[in-house]
Amino acid sequence: MTRLTLPKRSRLCSRTAVEMMFAPGGDSRGKIAFPLRGVWRENPGRPGGDRVQFMVTIPKKRLRRAVDRVLMRRRVREAYRLNRHRFEAPEGPKIDIALLYLADETLPYATIERAVCRLLEKIHRPAAHAKPVEPSHEQ
Repeated sequence: MTRLTLPKRSRLCSRTAVEMMFAPGGDSRGKIAFPLRGVWRENPGRPGGDRVQFMVTIPKKRLRRAVDRVLMRRRVREAYRLNRHRFEAPEGPKIDIALLYLADETLPYATIERAVCRLLEKIHRPAAHAKPVEPSHEQ
């Protein structure tokens, strides 16, 4: 059975990598699966960590209350933690992923999990070969 952990090495912490991902005219790609927007780029120069590193951003402009931002950040991280193993391959390019929250209100976990699954599918599979994948479980 696969351990569904989320170690520190799988989090995107490098300020340089984040700046390169959001730099104008960069080689980043993005897709929207409401209520999330995913931005990703290949980063072959990254020295260590997991093959896929991610970060979650919940803008204060969208959710003014800190408790709401923390709740949604936890839901997005949990959905990523439970579903990332289905999309990762042991070898391949190093990928940096940013998940940005777009909704103006807190949404149920099931909605967040479906959006995370759709984004991971778009990131890790070419559009021509993509098959819909259902979330691992619903709450």
